[in-house]
Amino acid sequence: MSAVPRPELVTGDDGLARCAWGAVDPEYRRYHDEEWGTPQHDPVRLFEKVCLEGFQAGLSWITILRRRPAFREVFHGFDIERVAAMSESDVERLLGDARIIRHRGKIEATIQNARATLALDEPLDRVLWHFAPAPRASAPASFSDVPATTPESVAMSTALRKLGFRFVGPTTMYALMQAAGMVDDHLAGCFRTSTGRRGARIAVGA
Repeated sequence: MSAVPRPELVTGDDGLARCAWGAVDPEYRRYHDEEWGTPQHDPVRLFEKVCLEGFQAGLSWITILRRRPAFREVFHGFDIERVAAMSESDVERLLGDARIIRHRGKIEATIQNARATLALDEPLDRVLWHFAPAPRASAPASFSDVPATTPESVAMSTALRKLGFRFVGPTTMYALMQAAGMVDDHLAGCFRTSTGRRGARIAVGA
């Protein structure tokens, strides 16, 4: 017996078609509808995305999303100067906080990434958006059309590592590009595609 193929678009009770991953959980649905793929230029929110995408490595994004309020609390709202000032005693304290991902390397990377951000010669949004590719000619038709990495994400990863950032591999940076709206990987037919976004609820700085 052949397996039943997983649908790639799901029509919700609101009558809107959305990418299937965004229809399986209320928090995923809110994130899909309001954040993912929305162009983000706020430096604090971009810094947060860099760090949380690093925490996500090896885990599902919903795991991070459900813990985001706690991450925001323990990392001072991702205020870059305050995070950069955190010390080893803060690392040890966070390693005992079950509300977040207790991974020493990722916690230390967040602090290091804040320090690397402060050392930049230009704003973080300009650094990151420099690598944004030209818009797609058309929305991807299938999940199989969505890459894990691109030449741009590889270049971003290489550049950030040279600047002292950690947990910024090419796959993680492509996920950042998707999350920050540098690329639009909503599937064709999803109401959130660039061409179908008229009814979307855009949450600036969410």
